Amino acid sequence: MFRSAPDDANPAGAPGAPGAPGGGGPPAPPPNTTSNRRLQQTQAQVEEVVDIMRVNVDKVLERDQKLSELDDRADALQAGASQFESCAAKLKNKYWWKNCK
Repeated sequence: MFRSAPDDANPAGAPGAPGAPGGGGPPAPPPNTTSNRRLQQTQAQVEEVVDIMRVNVDKVLERDQKLSELDDRADALQAGASQFESCAAKLKNKYWWKNCK
């Protein structure tokens, strides 16, 4: 019924057989191991990108805060400049009238 392997065939574990110790090189990894390794590499790359993006988001938030502070300072400077302009005009008129008298 079932035929056994011929005597001259290399059984697994015989010298020179694939996967045999000291045989014809390292055994080929199973396809599942290769895909697991690729999956792990991809996950590591994704984790690295996620870490980089977290740093980028933190930097953007810091930049937004600094820009907001700068905008507030610019508004305060504008208000101070307007007040200086009106006070300078009043002082100019005051001394112009004083000089006319």
